[in-house]
Order: sequence, then structure tokens, then C-alpha cells
Amino acid sequence: MATQARLQDKVAIITGGAQGIGLASARKFLAEGARVAIADRSAPAVERALAELGQDETRLRGFALDVTHAGELQSMVRALLVAFGRIDVLVNNAGITQDARLQNMTEQQFDDVINVNLKGVFQATQAVLPTMLSQGFGVILNASSVVGLYGNFGQTNYAASKFGVIGFVKTWARELGPKGIRCNAVCPGFIATGLLDSIPARVLEQMQERVPLRRLGRPEEVANAYAFLASDEASYINGTVLEVGGGLTL
Repeated sequence: MATQARLQDKVAIITGGAQGIGLASARKFLAEGARVAIADRSAPAVERALAELGQDETRLRGFALDVTHAGELQSMVRALLVAFGRIDVLVNNAGITQDARLQNMTEQQFDDVINVNLKGVFQATQAVLPTMLSQGFGVILNASSVVGLYGNFGQTNYAASKFGVIGFVKTWARELGPKGIRCNAVCPGFIATGLLDSIPARVLEQMQERVPLRRLGRPEEVANAYAFLASDEASYINGTVLEVGGGLTL
């Protein structure tokens, strides 16, 4: 007898879903039977992702929006409720970097990263929360980072944001667990996405040498973790922080 896909008919929103880990996650969720909405602030990137994923509107929707604008998130949620009737999973994947040493970091660099990576997660979750509460079910997954566990040189703003979304998960797991809503965080390590395109080959080699598995991770390996945590197979996992880093932090 055929095994049912682990996310069959669940409705998932993936922010930052038009590229990198977000796009890989959209692809994985679709393969596991979910209906997916990808949200990204680049309209051309959203269009390219929709074309690449190749699903019709009964399975896939795209939204060009900015997670720092609560009204745009709320409009997306309203549209999805009309289209799909429910929202089961939110993957807070959208994030940016603007690196600088502490003494050189501008207030604008700090604010930009905190607004997207931290406030954006807060606002996206608030946007879906009334629906999940009324359903008595939901899964919130926050993209943290190994930097959110141990910090990193030149990333005061990014590290603060990624520590922060872990704090969100620990708090929400307590607040929302009794309402049937599970909250977890995933901490990717060095993942081979477009963010690494500008890094010199020598530096990439050094990065790989720091990982016990001696390679960069693949976006789909992070997507697999999201899909598991979103599924009923993870029904008793709440408030956890899962590192997907090849042992980088050992």
C-alpha cells in the first residue's frame, strides 16, 4: 500500500521562499503533498520561482512582499484563507546580512537586519496566529543559524537576530503549545547558496575544513529538516533548536 506524503494537503507559508533554502523548502514541501505559498520581497524572483516549481494555483501561490510591513503579511494571509481555507505551517526563512565589525557598524545596518530577521519573524507569526489558534493546530518554524548559537566575528546584528528568533521559539512553545501550536528553530551551518557566491575559493575551502563532514551543506538538507519538523512525525517536538551544520559547532 502506498505511503501518504508526510505533508499531504497541509498549507504552508515560506518567507524568503524564492531562492536558496526557501526555494528548496518550497520544492520539498510540494513533493510531500503540501500546498505552498512562497513570499519574497523580489517580485522577479517570485515569478522565477513559480515558473521553476511548475505547479498550478491549486498547489502553489507567490507573493511579493516585505516582512517588515505587517499589512502586506496580513493581506497574504487573507488571500490564502480564501484560496486554501487554512494555514498549517509557517516557515520564517526570510533573512539578510549586513556585516561589519562592531566599531564600524552603522545604526542603519543594525536596524535593517533586526527589522527583517527579528521583527519580520514576529510580524509574520502574528499574521498567521489568529488562524492557527482558531484551528487549534499549527507549526511555526524559525530559521536561526549556527551564528545564533555561538556568535560570529563581524555579525553583531545578525547574531543578535538569530539568537532572538531562538528566544521567540522558546517563549512561543510555552505560550502556544497548550493551543496545539508547535514552535521550533533550525540552525543551518555553511550552506551552499547564492549568499556564498562572492566568497573566494580559498575561504570556502577553509570553511569546509572547519566542518567534520568536510563539505558545505545543501539547501535541500535544511529543507528536509523543515519538512520533518512540519510533519506529524514531529508531533511531540516543541521548543527545540535543531542544528543542520554537519557538526560545525563541535
